[in-house]
Amino acid sequence: MNNLKLKSTIQTTWNEYSVTLVFAALILISGLLTPSFFSTNNFMAIFRNSAAIGVIGLGMTFVIIAGGIDLSVGANFAACGVIMILMQGSLGLPLPLAILVTCISGATIGFINGFIISKAKLPPFIVTLAMQVLLRSIVMYLTKGATMRGVRDPAFTSIGNGSVFGGLPTPFFIFLVIALIMHIILSKTKLGTYVYAVGGNEIAARYTGIKVDAVKIATYVLIGLMAAFASIMEVSRMASVSPTVSGVQYELEAVISAIVGGTSFSGGKGKILGTILGAIMLFIISNMLIHLNISTYLSGAVKGTVILVAVLLQKRQD
Repeated sequence: MNNLKLKSTIQTTWNEYSVTLVFAALILISGLLTPSFFSTNNFMAIFRNSAAIGVIGLGMTFVIIAGGIDLSVGANFAACGVIMILMQGSLGLPLPLAILVTCISGATIGFINGFIISKAKLPPFIVTLAMQVLLRSIVMYLTKGATMRGVRDPAFTSIGNGSVFGGLPTPFFIFLVIALIMHIILSKTKLGTYVYAVGGNEIAARYTGIKVDAVKIATYVLIGLMAAFASIMEVSRMASVSPTVSGVQYELEAVISAIVGGTSFSGGKGKILGTILGAIMLFIISNMLIHLNISTYLSGAVKGTVILVAVLLQKRQD
């Protein structure tokens, strides 16, 4: 009986804190393999690099919990970057207005995805994949296949390159603030409750009076908005958008951040804290590969393995 109780306790602890335990183990292993890993500059670099993917991962968490997926988010990211540069450069709009237009654009793309998925009853995979191809084509057309340079406004570039509180990268601080807001929405509001309900059992959610279509649309609007926020941060940092590089595989990395953070691919389960740790872990792995002089061409193999292991572990827990 004691053995069964101990096994149950260990299983419960693992289910609740597995992400935190893996995160701590990964930091320890990275520090042992590469002593320079624990330098302040290295940590700040990881935080700055993980911010954009982390923000998109927050939106992906909502979408996956509700039983969907968004494969267009990387192309949406690139499209928002182009819009931001055009608003600032070609049209010369004030910075706050350019940011507002970019955010509305990203959210609108998300709304279109959600509307088609919910009203036409089409698979999210197909709809968002089609949107990815469409948006990437539009970005290529607008940029003529070449890198588009942005306006180097100090007020704007400080968003991506600045620091707060004595060294914390501004993008990562923005990521944490958005994560706090998203956590409150997911855990303290009716929308969050409905998102879990729709992902857990859509039919039961309909019978209880939840407007399932509206909830699904809301999650896609959120991830579209997150793509816009992430793009603004990245464009302010790089001052450019590349049609062939910007946002490429960001949908994969956002999914990894959410899944590794404990969000269930089957829907109905996930936490914002887990996604925060998942995004950071993703870039700790990339950072460790660089320190160990392992070819960057293998980063995709590592990421693919990580998501496969995470899904297998979730399957065992279920």
